[in-house]
Amino acid sequence: MSTLRAAMTQTVNAYTDMPAHIEELSSLADKLDDIRKANLDHHAELISHAAGSGAGIIGLGELFAAPYFALTRDPMWRNLAEDATIGPTVTRMKSEAQKHNIVIVAPIYELCAHTGNRFNTAAVIDRDGTLLGTFRKAHIPCGSNEQGTFDESFYYGPASDPYNKRSANIRGDNPLLPVFTTAVGRIGVSICYDRHFAHMCEGLVRAGAQLIYSPAVTFGEKSRRMWDIEFECDAARHNVFIGGSNRLGSERPWRQDYFGESHFVGPNGRCENISEHADIVIADLTLDSLDAADPSGWNLARDTNLQIDT
Repeated sequence: MSTLRAAMTQTVNAYTDMPAHIEELSSLADKLDDIRKANLDHHAELISHAAGSGAGIIGLGELFAAPYFALTRDPMWRNLAEDATIGPTVTRMKSEAQKHNIVIVAPIYELCAHTGNRFNTAAVIDRDGTLLGTFRKAHIPCGSNEQGTFDESFYYGPASDPYNKRSANIRGDNPLLPVFTTAVGRIGVSICYDRHFAHMCEGLVRAGAQLIYSPAVTFGEKSRRMWDIEFECDAARHNVFIGGSNRLGSERPWRQDYFGESHFVGPNGRCENISEHADIVIADLTLDSLDAADPSGWNLARDTNLQIDT
């Protein structure tokens, strides 16, 4: 069986000149391009390392070109949003994909050129540098836990049609749940909070996904517990590989700890991390195994006999 070597990042904001206190964040108003560039440069190095380790695809972290700003409300961060087709982040990632012959899933802060609305978006770029299309985060959290508060709805809204070109590279009947046919396999995306909703994984697999990337920025006791449970269950139930990536560490000035624990899991359990780089997770995924009989003897797709309307 053929094997796909897949990678993910688990890192934090690479811009080193962050202020020490939240009250000082306004000093960054004219440094947003510098923040983006520092993170693009950092991730370019990680992409190069992953490609050098044999990876054919890499998924970057949620909103990877910036610190996770949704811990507080500050209109300044809205100025980081950019076009998902010709903006600086996608342009740089297209170049890196072509340079290293690697598929890149690049989650960005999108400013829609058609509507002016903002979204939490992942651009999927094939290894020849072709932008195959985008996925927009479907579910937007706003709340707090025992560690902190998050208000993503202040910065962007839930998915609307991402203006993907209808082509042979995009599968699925629901434009909000595209699956991308890349050079290395059929890839779906489910961003952070999306992973808690059962219809996300099911819909992506029905559209043909073999590997689902789930980039996240998450923290808190329940999130940490469910981080292992949800991916294991979804991969087994829906016969798919899932890559869950989370930031690892904390970022000034918020000082919120992100627990990392990024990993790949398949229908038959967690995949070994063979990476020697602390900021990267790498695993070998046998996508062909998804077509084999389940070792349990189960056939959930065949034996489904109860349809529940939602």
